[in-house]
Amino acid sequence: MTISMYEASVPVFSTRLKALSKVLAIAEKNAADRKIDPQVFIGARLAPDMFALARQVQIATDHAKGAPSRLAGREVPKYEDSETTFADLQARIEKTLAHLATFSAKDIDGSDGKSVSLKLGGQEMTLTGLRYLLDVAMPNFYFHVTTAYDILRHNGVPIGKGDYLGTR
Repeated sequence: MTISMYEASVPVFSTRLKALSKVLAIAEKNAADRKIDPQVFIGARLAPDMFALARQVQIATDHAKGAPSRLAGREVPKYEDSETTFADLQARIEKTLAHLATFSAKDIDGSDGKSVSLKLGGQEMTLTGLRYLLDVAMPNFYFHVTTAYDILRHNGVPIGKGDYLGTR
């Protein structure tokens, strides 16, 4: 049995980004309800040496747009990384979802053995498509989506597992 590189990437990224979008909407409403400046949440981080919420969303979308692009042999879209509001973050997610919608299984399936080279954390690496997807792109994507969720939860936003999974 072979893995569908498309099914393991594009639908997963899309589903998680839609859930993240809903979590951000809940956070924005919660900030308004509690009369908290939204920038408190946008700039919040779990630890002093960790990235703030906005950067977590940026990196998550970077992995979501980068993985299928690299696997399909396409140019990875470049974003400005200038988001400073919930509306900006929502627009970035929407732009990423629109990019993901341009891929089909025929674009990505069969890329498991393809050589993928990239620079990550200042380090140049080359992996097979399968190893890149499963060992780099997906873990990093989940880390940053989860950290975004955790930042908001830590700041009292009433979200739960169902919101993270997109089932609520």
